[in-house]
Amino acid sequence: MVQDSVCMMKFTPREAGATVEYGGKLYYFCSPGCRDRFVAQPQLFADKVPAMRLTVGVMGSASDATLLEVSEKAFSLGKAIAERGFILITGACPGLPYECARGAQQHGGTSVGISPALSLDEHLLQYRSPADAYDVIVYTGSGLMGREVTNIRSSDMVVIIGGRSGTLGEFAIAYDEGKLIGVLQGSGGITERIPDLVKSIDKDSGARLVYSPDPFELVARMIEVYIQQHYRCPSCFCMERADRQPAERGVIAQES
Repeated sequence: MVQDSVCMMKFTPREAGATVEYGGKLYYFCSPGCRDRFVAQPQLFADKVPAMRLTVGVMGSASDATLLEVSEKAFSLGKAIAERGFILITGACPGLPYECARGAQQHGGTSVGISPALSLDEHLLQYRSPADAYDVIVYTGSGLMGREVTNIRSSDMVVIIGGRSGTLGEFAIAYDEGKLIGVLQGSGGITERIPDLVKSIDKDSGARLVYSPDPFELVARMIEVYIQQHYRCPSCFCMERADRQPAERGVIAQES
């Protein structure tokens, strides 16, 4: 159950009449009226009920052989996530996810790394992955492919940046499981192919896609879609899927 911080009513997330993001946290309301009262004076209501911080998973190339421009985009993406107060989740790997974690760390953000390893020793020596940009590392012991599912399911929203076959696998999981997916245009790799892939897949999974070449704009657009629509059914495991309104079924929000 969640609770409206204005009228104090309790309900399930799918029954919420509106939501709003404030300080990186998602607040649920029984109606747009209560939401509007909150927005007008958030300092009066924000601390009245517990609210969870939203998580953004960033999936991208683990290769160090990336263009400086793309690395800078990844760093800026981490900054954008941190400045909104969201929690960053990555695969705790080198390359673009690491640059993103560095950006979040240097701008006061919180980063969680989902490691394929069983321990810090294995993480550093066998997988040759960094540990210095994370507040928490979760050691799954499930290997490179196995930890991808944990990455996706732990994220409220997923961003694809650059990437090759591994990132393609993460995109496929996120798409199949109905996630809100942001695509950072201009970052190379599979991001250039995703629009065509979506057309070829031709499947209503409940996933929604948002595109932008600017990291800050991408994060802003994603949260807008999430609080307006996607919060009702944030993944394929939501019981709401069978009850969605016809106008919402199969909608893929593509913005460029």
